[in-house]
Amino acid sequence: MLLTITTTHEPATDLGYLLHKHPDRVQDFQQSFGTATVFYPEATESRCTAALLLRVDPIRLARSRAKNAPDFTLAQYVNDRSYAASSLLGVAMADVFSTARSGRCKSRQELADSAIPLEIALPVLPCRGGVDFARRVFEPLGWSVYAEPIALDPQLPDWGDSRYLRLRLTGVVRLADALSQLHVLLPVLDESKHYWQGPDEIDKLLHSGEGWLAAHPDAAVITRRYLGRSSALTRTALARLAEVGDDVEAAVETTADEDAQQTEEKRVPLNRQRHDAVHQVLLDAGARSVIDLGCGPGQFLQRLVKTSAFTRIAGCDVSTRSLQYAARRLHLDRLSERQAERIELFQGALTYEDPRFAGFDAAVLMEVIEHVDPSRLRALEHVVFEAATPGTVIVTTPNREYNCLYEGLTGARHPDHRFEWDRGQFTEWSDRVAGAHGYRVERRGIGELDETHGTPTQMAIFTREEGTDD
Repeated sequence: MLLTITTTHEPATDLGYLLHKHPDRVQDFQQSFGTATVFYPEATESRCTAALLLRVDPIRLARSRAKNAPDFTLAQYVNDRSYAASSLLGVAMADVFSTARSGRCKSRQELADSAIPLEIALPVLPCRGGVDFARRVFEPLGWSVYAEPIALDPQLPDWGDSRYLRLRLTGVVRLADALSQLHVLLPVLDESKHYWQGPDEIDKLLHSGEGWLAAHPDAAVITRRYLGRSSALTRTALARLAEVGDDVEAAVETTADEDAQQTEEKRVPLNRQRHDAVHQVLLDAGARSVIDLGCGPGQFLQRLVKTSAFTRIAGCDVSTRSLQYAARRLHLDRLSERQAERIELFQGALTYEDPRFAGFDAAVLMEVIEHVDPSRLRALEHVVFEAATPGTVIVTTPNREYNCLYEGLTGARHPDHRFEWDRGQFTEWSDRVAGAHGYRVERRGIGELDETHGTPTQMAIFTREEGTDD
């Protein structure tokens, strides 16, 4: 099976630096199921192409299967895995281009951090859902998609098309993002993996999907397919994605038999409950101007924009990539001048004073503080409560006590969480902050209440005391 990556960014041969593979060399990398070879069919200043060729050894693949894997007898050796892009190619790519996927490039770090023109080609790609599904998963990520079905037999057109596509993606994308997207989406399109999946697959998905998956309109479908339609793993993965405050539908497709057994009403995703709660607090507070601090890819901003009561809206995030997603979500390039004046997006760090944070009736920190190192929390408190001084501050954060109720979850709900507080710790922190900066505080729970462990999300509403000096 073959994958090619082409760029026209000049000098195009810098692709070799980004991939950490020299254009003048042919390199082999042994995998448990075959051999991956990297070579460059073309390498000029104006255009450079890197190719990853994976030669699968059916016998080694069969021997690498887990002992408890189903035995498909002859199908273990006679199948499409030798030529069709699948999870095998995703695993090999993740291994061979591991440093590139991390976004590290000591000699060209600025380039590694930048979006560059890329063309990715897969001559044979299994895709359950055909051309429409390929477009559905890649186009929201900024790719232009060319997908052509491959006929079962070109000599017998009446037989129709196979489930395979020729796929070419073009776009201006950061290389590390492109590789991470492929790592997730190759097995999603094929809807098959060559290895047994356990709870650690959720961490792999969150790691590869960081910065783009949660903002994808089909995040739930991608998650479900990536995890082999395992209901338990999918529920846990969607719950953890929702904790980041992004757009994830936490509904799991079920089979007809499961539908017959399911008696309880469909639950509202926690993320939606959180957005509903914060939105209502803002309306009850009479806020007209709102800043979303740590807005991520902008799903809550989209909710604010649809509410006419908010006449001035701003979103701030430390990640420029998240802000790019937010701009696309809000269709800023299509807004009229009058509409655009109502919305502002800017990059900034919440631990440093910034005059752009000030002047708002309300500030929202939704699932943000747990991403800040504990040693930097005092700096955030100063920036928000003492320097910016909004009339209302709404903070939500996970309740650590509830984590034991998530099946398969060990440790924090997201790999980037620096800490997670129980209810007592959150009470202590919010009382101290309110008293130190002239606010009164009210705490509420969000999500399904467990008598022992509380709610999955805890929320503090800080209201500035009247007569408090700025």
